Amino acid sequence: MVPDFAGSIAIYIIFWWMVLFGVLPMFRAGDVLDKEDVAKGMDAGAPKNPRLMIKFAITTVISAVLFGLFYWAMASGAISLQG
Repeated sequence: MVPDFAGSIAIYIIFWWMVLFGVLPMFRAGDVLDKEDVAKGMDAGAPKNPRLMIKFAITTVISAVLFGLFYWAMASGAISLQG
């Protein structure tokens, strides 16, 4: 049984957040603040440019592929959420 529209949106959002936490550490090598740029209360390992938009785009694409595979598996009967 395939989830309804609201259930599908909820499942996609769960996929999206899980993938985001895997994508956030990407593109970090050599991109930290210099010692003179660090103000009181800032993390010295914070990136100069976090590139959040590209990370959100990558997360969206990966999540869409994973959700598509999940939806196909649900529609074909390979997996079921029935107890």
